[in-house]
Amino acid sequence: MGRMMQWNKTNNSNNMFKVSILLTFNLALLLFSLPATVHGATLELVHRNHDRFTGGKMDRVEAFKGFVQRDNHRRLQINQRLGYDDDYDTRRRAAETDSDSDSPEAEMPMLTGRDLGIGEYFVEVKVGTPGQKLWLAADTGSEFTWFNCYSREKTDIPHQSRKKKRLRRARSHHHHRGSKNHTRTKKKSRNKNKNDPCIGVYCPDKSRTFHAVTCASRKCKVDLSDLFSLTYCPKPTDPCLYDIGYADGSSAKGFFGTDTIILGTSNGKQEKVNNLTVGCTKEMMDGINFNEETGGILGLGYLKDSFIDKASSKFGSLFSYCLVDHLSHRDVASVLTFGGHHKAKLLAEMQKTELILFPPFYGVTVVGISLGNQMLNITPEVWDFNAQGGTIVDSGTTLTALLTPAYDPIFAGLTKPLSSMKKIAAEEFGALEFCFESDGFDDKIVPRLAFHFAGGAKFEPPVESYIIDVAPQVKCLGIVPIMGAAGVNVIGNIMQQDHLWEFDFGKHTVSFAPSACS
Repeated sequence: MGRMMQWNKTNNSNNMFKVSILLTFNLALLLFSLPATVHGATLELVHRNHDRFTGGKMDRVEAFKGFVQRDNHRRLQINQRLGYDDDYDTRRRAAETDSDSDSPEAEMPMLTGRDLGIGEYFVEVKVGTPGQKLWLAADTGSEFTWFNCYSREKTDIPHQSRKKKRLRRARSHHHHRGSKNHTRTKKKSRNKNKNDPCIGVYCPDKSRTFHAVTCASRKCKVDLSDLFSLTYCPKPTDPCLYDIGYADGSSAKGFFGTDTIILGTSNGKQEKVNNLTVGCTKEMMDGINFNEETGGILGLGYLKDSFIDKASSKFGSLFSYCLVDHLSHRDVASVLTFGGHHKAKLLAEMQKTELILFPPFYGVTVVGISLGNQMLNITPEVWDFNAQGGTIVDSGTTLTALLTPAYDPIFAGLTKPLSSMKKIAAEEFGALEFCFESDGFDDKIVPRLAFHFAGGAKFEPPVESYIIDVAPQVKCLGIVPIMGAAGVNVIGNIMQQDHLWEFDFGKHTVSFAPSACS
């Protein structure tokens, strides 16, 4: 579940221009005690809908409405970053990196959340020296790692009118069926513990390894200029600031720095990813499930100097994750692994296809989709990156989204055998277009969906990954259409669940296999 983001860039004459970039900002901070440690791991991946984040109080219908809307914004921004608004004829392949590193692999425990209303998975990380524990959304669609932050650093971030930004965001809703503008712009004050303002937030002042990026530095002026940095710089020693606005009216302001992230390894020791560029978010304006109890984002997207870039140089070019069912309970855990091979029990042999890297996104070549072993008649341009189509695998998007030439025959093929089920108004669930009462449902009547990748690999998710539970006794087709002639198809995290996914930059491969993820 992602959001379309815009950021302001202000010079000393208070001129401003706007740029767009993707960043997922749908997070939740852990409020309960940690689960039992997974053997050889120090971090868990948790779905944000998990009971531990909300106590099971979030209405599931409202949850689905929320992440359907965020998925819409995220896809718009993905298309912008891929250049689909311009002439586009280039695809980048993965950088050559040694995937056979002798270093021990790093393992980060992963859990799924429930009932919060946004569809990501979470890891717990230690940041700084000494390490401060935070829960972060694991997002393959973002290269930027940031934290909810408390600091004594004075950051007088200039306030600017957001009227035009909100108008621009509102127009973006008309590109998708079923999307609504639920913008909420009421500003909240940070709730601080009177005795310790660092409980549940990142405090860079307590980290010996944190260093603020100054606004007069080349890093701020050049290296971060294509991200979110402002040119506002009253004094050369002042911190480099960012001001991020999101499509639902939420926003974040803070400053850049560098610090260390601590990872556990398979040999029981700790390894450090040093000098990582991070964001310290000090001020937030609330939107849909974007609030001051969020922990931040662990950016798993690939880009120079990103977390993945630095982790791969230390542990090798391989990373993998196994997503448990998004409705799993708090005692179900898996791990996010860097270097080496994931230890999840496989239910079939691993299959491989080519990895196509469009920084920060992970692309794959789909050659077709079948239902019940019958290939569907889908125009090849839908799967062609050079024709402004193509497909990415994204942990930060909840629902799988397909261009209409692919979506329409899938919709027809999956809903026909369900015609006898009692229908429910689909508009109750955002952009989902086919919902029904699940009493008497037998998944054996549903034809098996399969994605066919280049090289002969075949991804066949379980029925519950595309005929999904959205409310008690209610199921829906969990795939949404992408309107328009161009756009990237997205394999979301619900479709990926109950599978091990392995990304290898050195060998240019994406591998996958069904797994219990334990």
